[in-house]
Amino acid sequence: MNMTGQKMSEKEKNRQIRKEAIVSVILYAAFFIWWYFTGYGIAEKGTTETYTYVFGLPMWFFLSCIVGYVLFVAATIIVVKCFFKNFELGPERGEEPDGAEAAPKTATAAAAETAEPFTKGGEMND
Repeated sequence: MNMTGQKMSEKEKNRQIRKEAIVSVILYAAFFIWWYFTGYGIAEKGTTETYTYVFGLPMWFFLSCIVGYVLFVAATIIVVKCFFKNFELGPERGEEPDGAEAAPKTATAAAAETAEPFTKGGEMND
């Protein structure tokens, strides 16, 4: 179950994954546009003698690299809270995959389940 307590079908999961991917690409494109136009747009309009300085940095650098980073970190946090959902990528717990029976375990998977765990020191338990 996801955080809202609802089960999601494979179709709903795929739709959500596509939505999250599109929102991520849009956010990155917006960041790149911000960086490009504040960096190159402002820098080309002057020389080092005519630049405006903020905290000892040229305004174009301050806006593109410092303000842009802080702005888009905040935007990313907001986007994740508003658009992203927490859900299992595989089948819901206790359910079989859509239209398929569970695949039989391979010998490696069965051996891994029965193997004894390691201790913190890296040695096997006896």
